[in-house]
Amino acid sequence: MTGPQTARRKRANGVESRQRILDATVEIAGERGYDGTSIAAVSAKCGLPASSIYWHFKDKDDLIAAVIERSFETWLKAVELPGGDAGTPLERVALMAANVARSLLAAPDFLRLGLMLALERRPAEPRGRTVFLQVRDVAHRRIAEIITGLFPALAEDDVHTLATYAVAGADGLFVHREVKGDSVDLVALFELHARLIHDAAARMAAAAGH
Repeated sequence: MTGPQTARRKRANGVESRQRILDATVEIAGERGYDGTSIAAVSAKCGLPASSIYWHFKDKDDLIAAVIERSFETWLKAVELPGGDAGTPLERVALMAANVARSLLAAPDFLRLGLMLALERRPAEPRGRTVFLQVRDVAHRRIAEIITGLFPALAEDDVHTLATYAVAGADGLFVHREVKGDSVDLVALFELHARLIHDAAARMAAAAGH
């Protein structure tokens, strides 16, 4: 007879195995990309049999999508405007941008993999690409909400434009660091990016008020 303690232990082991599989997938996908990632490679990396991986994930595509979802949930926590005790709105925006940059530096593989999937065109679209585009929409909405909260006078179209520019600019800065390496101060560039967007929003809001 299986008691509650045994059931809890099984659940804990299942959660731990899932995390090990995802961690291994992040490393392999970061090195080899989507095509170079395989269940066999993940199995060898995490030390779990392929049957365990298939117990948690239907196939490689399901596994890659789960990696993107998990990493995005962690990253999205950084896209949160600090409270008023963190300084002026401009200082708070810059601090949030710095936190986002640090989260990308700590775990860059999901954005690297997601952008590669987003740029590729395949006859059958991988679920990972679909998930990445969906989570980008979530990030866009979160940034739009922050802009609206700081500048309520802005028209919806202006908020959309600024949020789109914010996401696209962050992509560009991330890619620039991927190309140039550690010589690029991503935190400083993200702070500058945020300050420029804040300044643009303030000008657009002032114009809307006249």
